[in-house]
Amino acid sequence: MDYKKAKYILGISCFYHDSAATLLKNGEVVAAAQEERFTRKKHDDSFPKNAIDYCLHEAQIKIDDLDYVIFYDKPLLKFERILETFITSWPKSFLSFLKAMPVWLKSKLWIKQIIQKRLNYNGPILFSKHHTSHAASAFYVSPFNEATVVTIDGVGEWETTTIGYGHGSDLSISKCINFPDSLGLFYSALTYYLGFKVNGGEYKAMGLAPYGNPEKYYDKVKKLIQLHDDGSYSLNQKYFAYTYGQTMTNANFDKLFDGKPRKPESPLTQKEKDIAASMQCVLEEAVLNIIKHAYRIHPSDNLCLAGGVALNCVANEKILKNSQFKNVFIQPAAGDAGGALGAALYLWHAILKNPKENEMKNAFLGPSFSNEEIERSLKKMQIPFLKKSQDEIIEIAALLLAKNHVIGWFQGRMEYGPRALGNRSILADPRDKKNWQRVNLKVKFRESFRPFAPSVLEDRSHEYFDGSCPNPFMLITAPVKRPDIPAVTHVNNSARLQTVNRDENKKYYDLIQRFENFTNCPVVINTSFNVRGEPIVCTPTDAIKCFLNTDIDYLFMENYMVSKNSRVA
Repeated sequence: MDYKKAKYILGISCFYHDSAATLLKNGEVVAAAQEERFTRKKHDDSFPKNAIDYCLHEAQIKIDDLDYVIFYDKPLLKFERILETFITSWPKSFLSFLKAMPVWLKSKLWIKQIIQKRLNYNGPILFSKHHTSHAASAFYVSPFNEATVVTIDGVGEWETTTIGYGHGSDLSISKCINFPDSLGLFYSALTYYLGFKVNGGEYKAMGLAPYGNPEKYYDKVKKLIQLHDDGSYSLNQKYFAYTYGQTMTNANFDKLFDGKPRKPESPLTQKEKDIAASMQCVLEEAVLNIIKHAYRIHPSDNLCLAGGVALNCVANEKILKNSQFKNVFIQPAAGDAGGALGAALYLWHAILKNPKENEMKNAFLGPSFSNEEIERSLKKMQIPFLKKSQDEIIEIAALLLAKNHVIGWFQGRMEYGPRALGNRSILADPRDKKNWQRVNLKVKFRESFRPFAPSVLEDRSHEYFDGSCPNPFMLITAPVKRPDIPAVTHVNNSARLQTVNRDENKKYYDLIQRFENFTNCPVVINTSFNVRGEPIVCTPTDAIKCFLNTDIDYLFMENYMVSKNSRVA
């Protein structure tokens, strides 16, 4: 096909989980957002019409201005895999077949027609392979001109893990592991057994792991997976049901682990903690096995990671410490939401042969709201407020944090990806260990074992965290060096830190710096501005509702301050 140079490219991912849209203008990312932020349905998998409308609005263009739309995977290949899996597993797969076919025949097979109809779009529509989209989402926005690229997730069309190499505008996949062998599904199966939700609760399993003994169930977990010298792995399908059933595991799995899966919301026991620890340990071994083989195939100083497993920040720390790669880059929306970004980038660089020149230094690609829009929302909801200058907002917020208040911080453009990085955040003082439980139970309404991330001034990070490197996307853990930030120190003395650079987020950096002036501590608790079961807030109205329904003490939205108390401080 003879492609012309494209000014505007729209990337779309949807119909599985974490639907999203991304818009490129001359190869630069103009806007990117997940559909869940607009619909308020966590992990929304529906067609991302709201996210697309936002992207077009941000660029001030109409649908007819698009040169290309590209979808992040190839539905026909995926459908082939699903049909073949059902046939192989028949008749055990009968119920799953009945459940899946209507959805496929109604929507998932007809992506091109849905895009044309929902967007009233008549231009070119292209398709990128799932893991190619993942690989492109990391490499093309990395700071590297050449890098080894590894993707690991549940499953795309057939691939579950790939190893490739990027150089300039070129990106190729040289090795892959196919379904049903999948590290993502391995981790999800154990997540399911622990009583957490698949495609959403894996981070809970990761957070639970440090409370357990990894040796307790290590031998049993190793019965589920075999690692090979060439970096590949095989899952023992005797214990899994995801190829044919409505659950991830089966009766053989229950027998191996001496009982049925934990019922969701029931009390956690030491058994679940020990299984989580063993599961995390084996996952890390498998990931390192892949990474070391990737280096043998494509030796480089640089590694790019993508796919849902790349959101496992504990495994990422092990890669940084135990592989031969000197530099690691992980794109902040490493899961399926990032597929929209990757598909668009792949078209721009690999197909249209444009040079690689745009590095992603921050994830602030979502909507922002003016002071006028915020004030209208406050007045509409009849919320008393104070309006201050930016310097006053930073001064007051830092003072309140120093006085051990919890604040909602709503500033600038919303983050792309699952982490709040200082624009849609709930903040608190890390020096008071009680804030760990206070924010978990009374603000977030979530499990008490869940750890919190520290945001630290990048130039002060080495004083508080061992071996820390710039980590703006909160995707790598590090050991904590000091005892004076207990509210962000997990039980294994680690933290999933975010380093804050003033060039990328001046207001957030200045807030933390001002907090340090009051406390001698350049670190704050940073957790996403939402409650359990809801997406991160997007609009001022979302932020106000969350503030009113939690124990957050103060809310700061651009130049506006809202208090639940009669006094400011």
